Amino acid sequence: MEEHFYGKKAIERAARMFTLKPELMQAYLDFDGKVFSEGKLSTKTKELAAVACAHITQCPYCIEGHTQRAKKAGATDEEIAEAIFVAVAMRAGGSMAHSCIAMGTLE
Repeated sequence: MEEHFYGKKAIERAARMFTLKPELMQAYLDFDGKVFSEGKLSTKTKELAAVACAHITQCPYCIEGHTQRAKKAGATDEEIAEAIFVAVAMRAGGSMAHSCIAMGTLE
């Protein structure tokens, strides 16, 4: 992972969660594993959705990890780019939808 995200120190700090609450971390990992396992949606589709969501939540670790997992699940570079543009549209759409607040203030 690139150092410019949050750095190795941040990853080490986050890893403390395993030490402090191992049962909750294991429950999270089990849940995550079930969510991303093959189901009605393919693993590839789920990973493409995760790539888009990671861009919306702006989590650099998730962006990197789910992009790698999407590639491993068979996603093409073009499919990954398209998923990212879905996220771009959703973020822009949220801003547009909230424009009603500013427009209402101007009334």
